Amino acid sequence: MGTFSLWHWLIVLLIVVLVFGTKKLKNMGSDLGGAVKGFKDGMRDGSTPDNAAASTATPPAGQVANQASADKATIDVEAKQKS
Repeated sequence: MGTFSLWHWLIVLLIVVLVFGTKKLKNMGSDLGGAVKGFKDGMRDGSTPDNAAASTATPPAGQVANQASADKATIDVEAKQKS
């Protein structure tokens, strides 16, 4: 009763395929693979050195000037009150 034999696993696999169907199992497998890949990518991105992260965090000077002029032209509609 401790371990299952090969026949037990084949019967369990057959029942799972009958319940879920092959298309649903394929979709669940691809979703699980995508989640694992996303987790690995996130862990790899999180392990970058601090000095590399700090250098990419500051935008170029030209971009800062363009962003400041864009902020002046932007109007916050919700901040305005009707007279």
